[in-house]
Amino acid sequence: MTKKTNDTNKNKSFTGKSVAVSIATVLLFAAVMAFAIFEGTKNTVTVTANGETEEIRTHAETVGDVLDEQAIEVGEDDFLSHSADTKIEGDTAIEWDQAEQYAVTIDGETRSAWTTENTVAAILEKAEIELTKYDKVSPALDETVDEDTIIDVEKAYEVTIVDGGKDKKVWSTSTTVADFLKQHSIELSKLDRVEQDLDELVLPNSEVEVVRVEKVTDVVEDAVKYAVETKKDSSLLKGSEKLVQKGQNGLVEKTYEVVKENGKEVKRELKKEKVVKEPKQQILAVGTKTVVASVSRGTATKQTAAPQQAAAKKETTPVKQASASVKKAAAPKAVAKAKAAPQPVKKEAASEPTGGKEFYVSATAYTASCTGCSGITATGINLKANPGLKVIAVDPSVIPLGSKVWVEGYGNAIAGDTGGAIRGNKIDLFMPNRADALAFGRKQVKVKILN
Repeated sequence: MTKKTNDTNKNKSFTGKSVAVSIATVLLFAAVMAFAIFEGTKNTVTVTANGETEEIRTHAETVGDVLDEQAIEVGEDDFLSHSADTKIEGDTAIEWDQAEQYAVTIDGETRSAWTTENTVAAILEKAEIELTKYDKVSPALDETVDEDTIIDVEKAYEVTIVDGGKDKKVWSTSTTVADFLKQHSIELSKLDRVEQDLDELVLPNSEVEVVRVEKVTDVVEDAVKYAVETKKDSSLLKGSEKLVQKGQNGLVEKTYEVVKENGKEVKRELKKEKVVKEPKQQILAVGTKTVVASVSRGTATKQTAAPQQAAAKKETTPVKQASASVKKAAAPKAVAKAKAAPQPVKKEAASEPTGGKEFYVSATAYTASCTGCSGITATGINLKANPGLKVIAVDPSVIPLGSKVWVEGYGNAIAGDTGGAIRGNKIDLFMPNRADALAFGRKQVKVKILN
């Protein structure tokens, strides 16, 4: 009874174990099948994060779910190949690149730019920095950089350059005058001058001036005025002149060093002179012979006094016109000499002669009796002793001293005097009477040089 009972218990125990094993097997199979089914329903997703690729299987429904599973936080400036709400359907490749921070300085002011691009041009675009073709960027726009590189931008501005007097607007970035000239290919010669210091900064709306300097040699020929020598001649009547030797101007060659700035002469320095032709002196004979006429009972006699004797007399009367009785009684030779004497001033001037160099001048009048006046002309004529002579003061460069002239309204005269105010086409007429000189005033008259 006992044995049978034991056997029965053994059978029951075996049977229970078999059932348990079967149940466990079924459960295991079910689990395996469930796992197989679970794994089989997953999608394969390839995730590339910052250049590293990983393949995962997931039941995530969206790209955002996948990124959450991978603990990836997407920033505003990061790159993501799909939007976060994109559905995962089948095998999917997701690319994510985290943005990096770059530093950009603009004219010394620093900005930050977050981007996944690494070229200078892309970084500046992300930083919303607009460039012109004149701006200066370092490094170059096409270079790739890392987050430790500082990108420097210098914005260009307009500058006026005055080169040789000509203005031109150009673009420049912050630099020195020396570098500015180099940038714009402006070369300086040895003598050229820059008005600003070369190490001075070029600022917006400033002006850089280059003065072009040159030295040239100029050779000119100038006339050398001949000198006039007067010699007393006792054979000529006082107040008359005779040309003994005609003067000729000389010629001198002058070499100048001329400095020009921007094409305009600013300095002229005489370096040497060379006489090409010597001037020839002009010699004039001035008469000293005095003729005195006296009347005695219808007869005329003449006296010829030495200049020293004539000077000692209080008054010497030039020959004006002999009376009818003198003309009849005088010897022919004495009459001829009287006619040769200088003619006194007459109210009616001589008629205009033919020939001679003719031009117009501004005429005034003067007397020999002014305060401080000696009465002796530049050629030695004593006007106080000979008030009847017709003498004019001239500019010798226009009317040579000693010339015989005819003056409209005055008559024939001698160019025998000069004056400080007589320059160019001006003459001064001698008149013995102050009232007549004042009444004459200033007139435009015709002049003829007769010799």
